[in-house]
Amino acid sequence: MIATELYGDDTLSRDEVLGRFLDGTDGVAVYSENDYSAPYASGSAKVDAYVICPCSMATVGTIAAGAMANLVHRAASVALKEERKLVLVPRETPLSTIHLENLLRLRNAGATILFAAPGFYNAPQTIDDLIEFVVGRCLDHIGIENKLTRRWGQ
Repeated sequence: MIATELYGDDTLSRDEVLGRFLDGTDGVAVYSENDYSAPYASGSAKVDAYVICPCSMATVGTIAAGAMANLVHRAASVALKEERKLVLVPRETPLSTIHLENLLRLRNAGATILFAAPGFYNAPQTIDDLIEFVVGRCLDHIGIENKLTRRWGQ
């Protein structure tokens, strides 16, 4: 999915996608979706916050049901049970009643629901400006300082 969404090419191999995705990064680890030995799979690991972006309604539904079909679901479950910050960035629209009920269930459990809905008050000029607005809001919610976009009133 990353190959299509980020690079517009679903024929890229996993290695090619990872190479592009991690180019220029240091200290980044990538875990398989079924690698429950990853630190994020346990509440005993010291993780301050989690962001699932994008977050499909399938992922929302699985987490809301308390199910854990992969590492992402398990990490979200850990975040909720340990009362850590969990930000979900839903990707779908429109939403059905089932979607809304699942999102409300997760909000009531402590998750932040942050839609990929950029603000336009800062007069974005590029697609990157729109993306940086949403990323900046995610970073704000997990306590990471950033200057990705102009703040209201600036």
